Amino acid sequence: MEKDWLVADDLLSKINITSNPQNKPVTIHGDSKDLRCIGIGTDAAVFQYIHNKNYAFKLYADDKKDKIQLEADVYKRLKGSPYFSTCYAAYERYLVLSFEPGITLYDCLLQGIHIPHQVILDVEEARKYAMKCNLNPRDIHLKNILLQDGRAKVIDVSEYCLEGNDHRWEHLKKAYDMYYDLIDGKAIPHWLMESVQRWYNQKNFKTIEEFMKDILKLKFFWK
Repeated sequence: MEKDWLVADDLLSKINITSNPQNKPVTIHGDSKDLRCIGIGTDAAVFQYIHNKNYAFKLYADDKKDKIQLEADVYKRLKGSPYFSTCYAAYERYLVLSFEPGITLYDCLLQGIHIPHQVILDVEEARKYAMKCNLNPRDIHLKNILLQDGRAKVIDVSEYCLEGNDHRWEHLKKAYDMYYDLIDGKAIPHWLMESVQRWYNQKNFKTIEEFMKDILKLKFFWK
């Protein structure tokens, strides 16, 4: 049925999102037994209506609502690519997106789930497509890539309209190519994943090779 996602509008009105300083994840105020939170970012939280799981509702913090139309425009330009979600509608507080099943690459590492090389190839194709659409595919990291039946789905395109290269994908690809075989099949502890992410964000390294050599000194990787 056309616009059958609107049933969630009243439920979303009972939830408020506030952003936090230092690029920390948003805080959720309020809840609904009919909505399930499936993701939290620095600008918004994502919910699924449990009685119709086809959609994901990206609900923005009040001071980030100016990004809603920008992201909707990015999705409009990416329309037709199998590597990205579909945006069905943009409202004052939220986007209506296609719900994408799968597990993030971040969770794959936590659980020791194999990440096939096809995922890397798919993300490369996704980036090429985005650039053909005159977009700047950035902010691509472990939590923004889903593993779906051995293939990749890239989620969160909110920064594709910004300038500059954050090098996240280049670093991640190089780390996969050079070092993934050392940890393939190993479940990496959450504390270690968070520590590596924090060290990376501090950017106290000259090259990704230098950074990875320091990480691989940890005894965990050689057990």
